[in-house]
Amino acid sequence: MNAQSDSNLVNHYEAYRIQMQQQGDIQGIINAMTHLIVLQPNVYRKDTLAAIYMNEGKYKQALSLVGIEKSDSDTSISTEVKAYSLKAINEPARAIEFFEVLFKNNPTPNLAYELADLKIQIGDITSAALNITYGIANTSADMMKAYFESKPAYQVPLKAGFLYLKAISKFTENTESNHDASISILDEALQIAPNFNLANIAKEAILSQRDAKSSEE
Repeated sequence: MNAQSDSNLVNHYEAYRIQMQQQGDIQGIINAMTHLIVLQPNVYRKDTLAAIYMNEGKYKQALSLVGIEKSDSDTSISTEVKAYSLKAINEPARAIEFFEVLFKNNPTPNLAYELADLKIQIGDITSAALNITYGIANTSADMMKAYFESKPAYQVPLKAGFLYLKAISKFTENTESNHDASISILDEALQIAPNFNLANIAKEAILSQRDAKSSEE
């Protein structure tokens, strides 16, 4: 009888999930999936709920379902959830581990960008350079990258994004002497994407530091 009762509940919450999906009610979908996991747990449901949490910006809830440790049992979905959620909560070193898995399984310029960006954050300039080189070589003209540091958000060609990372990486190598080299690379990025606000901000900051250094000498 208990089995029959549980089966009826599973059918009920599965129908409820479908209805919430049709209505575009994300919280309803989350509630339905949570009940289904309690009643009939499986990896697919857990990973799906974690992905929904991630897409809604609820990264800690997502990680509470899939964990933060690397495991042989990780699925492609759980690996992606771990990578992007750890990045979002400012755990770049941990996030890199999972982005490397994603890149190994399916190397793409977008994943190379994520890896290069995170590696620059932790000071791994040598390894970041490999991802940047791959990205520039494999990026097509129609690939775009979105940036959100200003409102409204905007897009630039992904190649310009890689040049921005290359400039930041170059400057990080030696903040005392690489001003001009970094600015030159940023100018390349701005030739491709004149609206690249982040590149303009970086260029102004490096120019300001160079000018301040010159005035001290």
